[in-house]
Amino acid sequence: MNTDSTDLDRLHAAVRREKADLEPGREPAPLWVMFLFMIIAIVAGGQLGPMTGGWSFSVSNPFSLARHGDPRPGGGAGAGATDPFQTAMKKGSSGYAVCGGCHQGSGTGIPGQYPPLAGSEWVNGGTERLIRVVQHGLVGQVTVAGQNYNFPGGMQPFGAAMSAGDLANVLTYIRNTWGNEGTMITKEMVEKVRKDESARAKQWTQAELESFASANVPGEIPAGPGATVAAEAAPAK
Repeated sequence: MNTDSTDLDRLHAAVRREKADLEPGREPAPLWVMFLFMIIAIVAGGQLGPMTGGWSFSVSNPFSLARHGDPRPGGGAGAGATDPFQTAMKKGSSGYAVCGGCHQGSGTGIPGQYPPLAGSEWVNGGTERLIRVVQHGLVGQVTVAGQNYNFPGGMQPFGAAMSAGDLANVLTYIRNTWGNEGTMITKEMVEKVRKDESARAKQWTQAELESFASANVPGEIPAGPGATVAAEAAPAK
């Protein structure tokens, strides 16, 4: 019987492809060894749990808010919470974009057409008049800081386009920017004026608003200049 060495070589090559020879010392661990390690791990975990205070998701979770606090702006409570005045200023600076086209980013307005907001008695005066102006608009000649302005087409009302909270934030922002300093205007104040003037459908004139020039909408001022809500007591050290 003749042996074809070529056929044997092909057969051995096929076997090597199916299962490579392992080097000594690199064979897989027996199943009984793996099972023994599992038993040891279970027993060790049972002993460590009571020693470390037990396991619970709220305690062991590395992202637990109860363990690390809420890192989000305004998250949590107490001293870590965001100041409402600063929140209103931040949101108001974004909302001011709808006003900047006329009153400019610098708050200086356009001479002869759109009055300035910086140093304006309309901005720094009573909150009653200011809210009404933005809520229903303004038409006709307006005097600001001794200068006359005649709005082309009048100032358009923003009450329908902005929520009470957004409008309050923008007004708080302009009352505390470009050197202005005034109390916050809150959402509740805007809502009160909206309720009082719910039947109005036309723009204001300067003469109509004279009686509101120094009046302030009643309500608590949570923070910022003229705050009426007492700050929380500092924690004892």
